[in-house]
Amino acid sequence: MEEPERWRHMRTAPRDGSRILVTIRPSEQGPGTVDLAFWSNGDQYGAEAWRSSDSAPGRIIEYAEPELKCWMPMPSADVDIMTAPSAWEGRSELELDGSGI
Repeated sequence: MEEPERWRHMRTAPRDGSRILVTIRPSEQGPGTVDLAFWSNGDQYGAEAWRSSDSAPGRIIEYAEPELKCWMPMPSADVDIMTAPSAWEGRSELELDGSGI
């Protein structure tokens, strides 16, 4: 079984609508952070893109591909570890999946 709680390169993220955790790149609007997102194939709200609606109820946030650094599957609901992971702070996505060696 794969390690469920580790950051992975966005190119491997599922595009089936399932919810995943993503690290958002830091920008002039603030530091990098973690959000809950899903891939949308496009609908009346916009074109295909990564979206989040859980972190801002009543609002759909759309992320451009370059805004996202990496992803991880949703952690299991273990009440002993009910904390969100820290945002990934590596310098390059080449470090993910062991490809930065």
